[in-house]
Amino acid sequence: MNIETKAINTIRLLSVDQIQAANSGHPGLPLGASPMAYTIWKNMKHNPSDPSWINRDRFILSAGHGSSMLYSLLHLFGYGLEIEDLKNFRQLSSRTPGHPEYKHTVGVEATTGPLGQGISMAVGMAMAEKHMAAIYNKDIEVVDHHTFVICGDGDLMEGISNEASSLAGTLKLSKLIVLYDSNGISIEGSTDLAFSEDVASRYLALGWQVIEVEDGNDIEAIAAAIEEAKKDERPSLIKVTTEIGYGSPRVGTSKAHGEPLGADGVLETKKFLEASEEAFYVSEEVRAHFEDIKKDLHFEYEKSNRVEELYAEKYPEEYKKLVDSMNGKFDLEVLNTEELYKFEKDMATRASSGVALNRIAEKFDLFFGGSADLAPSNKSNIDKEENFSAKNPKGLNINFGVREHAMAAIVNGIMLHGGFKSYGATFLVFADYLKPAIRLAAIQNLGSVFILTHDSIGVGEDGPTHQPIEQLSMLRSIPNHIVFRPADAVEAAVGWSVALNSKSTPVSLILSRQTLKNLEGSSRDAAKGAYIVQKETKELKKIIIATGSEVEIAVEAADEETRVVSMPSRELFEAQTEEYRESIIPNNVRNRVVVEAASSYGWHKYAGIDGKLVTIDEFGTSAPGSEVFRYFGITAENVKRALKEF
Repeated sequence: MNIETKAINTIRLLSVDQIQAANSGHPGLPLGASPMAYTIWKNMKHNPSDPSWINRDRFILSAGHGSSMLYSLLHLFGYGLEIEDLKNFRQLSSRTPGHPEYKHTVGVEATTGPLGQGISMAVGMAMAEKHMAAIYNKDIEVVDHHTFVICGDGDLMEGISNEASSLAGTLKLSKLIVLYDSNGISIEGSTDLAFSEDVASRYLALGWQVIEVEDGNDIEAIAAAIEEAKKDERPSLIKVTTEIGYGSPRVGTSKAHGEPLGADGVLETKKFLEASEEAFYVSEEVRAHFEDIKKDLHFEYEKSNRVEELYAEKYPEEYKKLVDSMNGKFDLEVLNTEELYKFEKDMATRASSGVALNRIAEKFDLFFGGSADLAPSNKSNIDKEENFSAKNPKGLNINFGVREHAMAAIVNGIMLHGGFKSYGATFLVFADYLKPAIRLAAIQNLGSVFILTHDSIGVGEDGPTHQPIEQLSMLRSIPNHIVFRPADAVEAAVGWSVALNSKSTPVSLILSRQTLKNLEGSSRDAAKGAYIVQKETKELKKIIIATGSEVEIAVEAADEETRVVSMPSRELFEAQTEEYRESIIPNNVRNRVVVEAASSYGWHKYAGIDGKLVTIDEFGTSAPGSEVFRYFGITAENVKRALKEF
């Protein structure tokens, strides 16, 4: 048995031992896919001593249930995971959780688990690399790296992966290389039960290069396929035929997927692979082999660093900007200028958001985002900039096409890659399509931005399918997520300030289709989540709390004893001091009315036991927007009526 086979079997068995120790996990993938994983990690650019190296290749385990394999690789390559960490696989507070978690474990590039999300985020990473190379590369190529993915049948069954792969083919993302672990087995049995398509032909049709490796244990063939992929102008899918649970008594069966092998099964597997029966065993010979690989990797690292040094000497400003942006340091001085917040005419907040976005873009040139075929409606285009495309990778406006699921994941991928502030835009009602990726943005502590326009029954004639009712409640329920629904142009600009300053929390900007008045009392205090937009002129007895387009209704309804509070963001308000919150909504003032043209869910906390809700707990209807507001009672008259009932 040669040393490479021993190294691969060590990856396999460390993975199996983790799962057996935890009595939980997925042994099938590591046993089948370790040869391709070893081949990628041996040949890709990375440095365990500098895991944040800007020009490293990225590796995404889209089939995140195979996390034990990734942890085995991180241990053997010296990323700081010790044998004790492997023994604590899937245990409380361990560095080896059940699915890979970004920033939790050094060397993990993305939080994966929900199938299809990983490969879709990888598309975003490859887009970021292509865009970054177009911006910074000159006679010296300082940006030049690949994004590698291991995915499985489940990833490619998910619709999101097809959306993302379609865009990747259109954009000719040649630095994206996906290795497809094709083992023909899913949890319920053979994939033929529900997945009989010709994946290779589909990816050819999507504009990808497709290479097939018939034997998943043939690392020479896998390495040759990777080198061939690097030469093509298209993204590449390398279909590697493997046996799930290779070497185990459950080889080729669905039982190999998600159940520990059991003590006897582990021993049989080790016997088949001619390995030591000792748990978590790594021979000195194998450790020495990985040290030799790391020497080769370090040589490539030093060679790349010399290129960076030459670039830094010749282009110091560009290099500083590159390094700063990759470390999340952006020049955002534009957010402190008065001009950003000046608006003379009334406009929809989608329009004022677009104005603010373009004002910021005049000073901040590291936006990289776009819309799901709705830019004219979302007002999300940066007017003086070009579109990102295969022919024009320098363009910063992304045309995602009608692919909301993939758009949100790609935005996350761009943010994970680093160097840019990315956003995706669509209608609020389609936030249902974005939700899984928004949730992953929150889990990964990414400052992704989601522009969600046409935010209420004000959409009007398009009817209930396009009038969001429950979406705000859904978005607000996501931990570590800021929902910001501005009441006018000033607040919309403040929303962009919040979004750009957010380092570790995604922000959803909730914007109106219909024109809204510029409120006399609106201010940059909106960044605190809630503030007094119209103060009472007599003794305070009542409070109206409203968001977005309903704030002007609240202002119209208020009498002299009533305070109007604009609350664009409950999350930001709840982050303020108790003293500030009490100054805005005093606990002793229990006569409160909440006004929002959406579900009442979650508002009882602010209305209190004595309060009233002017909200909507049914689906909308098709009519002009103003008529729909009247039909559902979202009017100043109805708010006045509620106030009089106190």
